[in-house]
Amino acid sequence: MSPVLYLIVPCYNEEAVLPVTAPVFLEKLMGMIQREKIAPESRILFVDDGSRDETWSIISALARQDAHVLGISQSRNRGHQNALVAGLMEARERCDITITMDCDGQDDPEVMEAMVEKYLAGNDVVYGVRSDRDTDTAFKRSTARWYYRLLRWLGAEVVYDHADYRLLSRPVLDALADYHEVNLFLRGLIPLVGFRSDAVPYSRKARAAGETHYPLGKMVALALDGVTSLSVKPLRLIMGFGAVVALVSFIGVIWALIRAFSGHTVAGWASTTCIVCFVSGVQLISLGILGEYIGKIYLETKGRPRYIISRRTWEE
Repeated sequence: MSPVLYLIVPCYNEEAVLPVTAPVFLEKLMGMIQREKIAPESRILFVDDGSRDETWSIISALARQDAHVLGISQSRNRGHQNALVAGLMEARERCDITITMDCDGQDDPEVMEAMVEKYLAGNDVVYGVRSDRDTDTAFKRSTARWYYRLLRWLGAEVVYDHADYRLLSRPVLDALADYHEVNLFLRGLIPLVGFRSDAVPYSRKARAAGETHYPLGKMVALALDGVTSLSVKPLRLIMGFGAVVALVSFIGVIWALIRAFSGHTVAGWASTTCIVCFVSGVQLISLGILGEYIGKIYLETKGRPRYIISRRTWEE
């Protein structure tokens, strides 16, 4: 029996690209249905993440034109990761498998069939892994490489060169529903859920239309979320570094006392200023890292919803 697939596509201010990529997604979905790879009940679920342009109007029009297209809209912009979770949880009771991909056309839709084949072979998670980074700048390639290495060094389980193009089975979705954290980093959370997994390589294309909504600032914020959501090793590094600084300072105190008792007092302010500036800098950096963790604890304890669905195409 063919599985019911829901293709989850988050959208934010994508009025320029949706008319280009939505027909491509629908054509691929219908082709897989005709080849009986997936069930006729399979759907595309667009998730409008509080767009300010005509994205929702386009999604509504697509849903009226074809029953295989559905759409939900968040009450406000909550970010890419929360939009993905909203779509996954909305589809959980309706499907056997989900595939998440961006709506900009950079994730190759031809790979979806290979993902389904991997699922039918017994895998509950199938990662779309980039086979190259030819479309990236040299800066992005190098920073991405170091970022993945940093996450692994910090003890986080991540799949190298994998973003959010992945297949998840119904059991994985049920398990994921038990994770309630507000600060989400799905690239590291999915491996924590477990289950048998495999990967499918693909080449990431250039954006089909419009401009990227993930500038450097958002990428840095996502990277910071990834580190602080998956590992407490930075806190341990602070403790270790603090111990080293304290040891050096203690040795310095002993040295200063010896010099004082021997009558050789230390003259000048340069050494004192350097020590004060160094210790102050260490303290401020440490407080910043601690503050980041405390801020996330504060948000988690509030228990606020990760998303709020304000509209659904099948209710209009």
